Amino acid sequence: MKKPTKAVIPVAGLGTRFLPATKAMPKEMLPLVDKPVIQYVVEEAVRYGFEDILFVTGRDKYALENHFDSAEALEARLEERGDDEKLEKVQAPTNLGRIHYVRQGGAKGLGHAIATARSFTGDEAFAVLLGDDVIEETSHLLERMREVHMATGASVVALVEVPSSEIHKYGCVKPGSIDGDVIQIEDFVEKPKAEVAPSNYAVIGRYILRPEILDIIDGLEPGAGGEIQLTDALAISARDPKLAGGVVGVVFKGERYDAGDKLEYIKATIRLASKRDDLGPELNAWLKEFVK
Repeated sequence: MKKPTKAVIPVAGLGTRFLPATKAMPKEMLPLVDKPVIQYVVEEAVRYGFEDILFVTGRDKYALENHFDSAEALEARLEERGDDEKLEKVQAPTNLGRIHYVRQGGAKGLGHAIATARSFTGDEAFAVLLGDDVIEETSHLLERMREVHMATGASVVALVEVPSSEIHKYGCVKPGSIDGDVIQIEDFVEKPKAEVAPSNYAVIGRYILRPEILDIIDGLEPGAGGEIQLTDALAISARDPKLAGGVVGVVFKGERYDAGDKLEYIKATIRLASKRDDLGPELNAWLKEFVK
């Protein structure tokens, strides 16, 4: 089995939760401290060897594309000033992996977005990273997911345990056998009520998918919200592992930041800043006084 090295990052969403900030700026470009959310996600992919990256974009995503391109005038100005520190930061996004772009052609769901990547992924397994979840850089979640994929041959989803009172906010899995941090998944349930949820294992935005998942997606009818849903394709494979090799979950217990919810986004900014040597000491001291 070939080791997956390609990653797909869907970025065609409208970001309506963050209006009016996202009226003229892609939600993926919202900053967490001093880097846009999307840069954290790309850095994670590259860190674990996924250096061929495809953005599935939509209209008005030019700022995102520009961020990963060179900025010759700005770089020349910084070089003239001898400001090497800022120059390095400006050049860093450009020097990440090999980045490609394709248009989704309308907001038709996550499954549809991933299906547009077929010519990029071909007959290889590939990773999918969603920008709403930023994973702590000391975590090895994506690396662990790839290990599990290589060992089982299945598609792999990332799971976190959430309180029963929160499970209605997530896609949830029906677990089968459990071996350490690996769960054989029997089914998926989208945003169930707590009293009928088959578990408190919630799906977060990291996947490694077998290429056959794209064939299942091609045969789907629109699901929740009138869109083509990736969860529906994964559920079909989970119920019948002969289709696309089944699905397993890796339970993640590290730190993640939710960049898709306003309150959690504010918390993420504070948590990330508090860990930095240049900001943490002064910020933490101020927080103690502010909380009083």
